[in-house]
Amino acid sequence: MSILLVLLLLAFPASTQTTPRADGAKAASPATAKTAVHIVARMWRGRVATSRADEYEKYLYDTGVLKIRMIAGNLGAEMLRRSDGDITEFIVISYWPNREAIKAFAGQDIEKVHFLPRDREFLINPDEFVRHYDATSAP
Repeated sequence: MSILLVLLLLAFPASTQTTPRADGAKAASPATAKTAVHIVARMWRGRVATSRADEYEKYLYDTGVLKIRMIAGNLGAEMLRRSDGDITEFIVISYWPNREAIKAFAGQDIEKVHFLPRDREFLINPDEFVRHYDATSAP
């Protein structure tokens, strides 16, 4: 069973799943749907030599992602990895209730990258900015 399906089942108990879908599963009826959640997704991207990708993945996770999760106001964080020949790209997405929560740890200029101590050792032409997206998740 996929994690998405598990989350949906937890969000919508069987008693509220009344609208049949084409695939045979039941979806919540509009009358029982909850309000959409609005958050901010903060996305950073970096590229490393594929020969060092495993080493960087461990470093980024231990030194970056785990620390992000401990920051007050953080709602979650994910690390994505994609190899393309000699280059491996990493994306870190963290989730926040609003931009003010981001400013509390990143400072006034929330677009500015805060590099980890060893990032310059690994990264190839690192992005100097972080992107922010207004995200809406369906209940």
